[in-house]
Amino acid sequence: MSDRFRLDTRVAVVTGGGTGIGRASALLLAAYGADVVLAGRRPGPLGETAEEIEALGRRALAVPTDVSCAKECRELIDAATTAFGRLDVLVNCAGGGPTKSPLKWTDDEWDDILALNLGSVFHLSRAAAGPMLAQGSGSIVNISSGASLLAMPQAAPYGAAKAAVNNLTGSLAAAWTRKGVRVNCVAVGAVRAATLVDEAERQGVDLGTIAATNGSGRLGEPDEIAHAVLFFASDASGFCSGQTLYVHGGPGLAGV
Repeated sequence: MSDRFRLDTRVAVVTGGGTGIGRASALLLAAYGADVVLAGRRPGPLGETAEEIEALGRRALAVPTDVSCAKECRELIDAATTAFGRLDVLVNCAGGGPTKSPLKWTDDEWDDILALNLGSVFHLSRAAAGPMLAQGSGSIVNISSGASLLAMPQAAPYGAAKAAVNNLTGSLAAAWTRKGVRVNCVAVGAVRAATLVDEAERQGVDLGTIAATNGSGRLGEPDEIAHAVLFFASDASGFCSGQTLYVHGGPGLAGV
């Protein structure tokens, strides 16, 4: 049964692949046999992750990319198919944003948050659909957030963008599943990654307080999210499409 998780001969593109959940996902996909194209804004972390993937015996390509730019999204997919000849998995992991009250956001910041967290998913998924639909198979995995399911005033633009990702996941699945391309989503709770740690420090919020809100009483680890990504990327989820899986440590005392 474990063979259904194997990704031998397959090629994956992972955005945000230099750090956090993206890095953990890229390494796990490689450990299960995939060659991986890594995208993100910082070449340094991408190169380090690429070296780790190559140490596992898989091919890796680092492509510095601003995924908030539609043109660069298309160029990333072109680079992947040119280098490796096919595309089987797309993991839309790049995202994030600061927290502040709704009245403090500028118009440009609103546009930037939507471009990074929603626009990137739309543009990359459409670009990846070309080669996937042509070969009649593929899996797109979007990374969403618990903020998409909760009322979080300090993260209103981010939560709105991620809620749209959940909906977009279903719409793209409805368009492409019958043609062999599955689209699923992982909504992530509080995970020990630099984005959360740095923002908590900036806001003066104790990580233990955040961890105590879920049923497990702790922060998640990036590799725990990576295993959910592997499930959706592989044939183990062959009958799943259009789904949003909430991986958040379980409901806390408040029931959420």
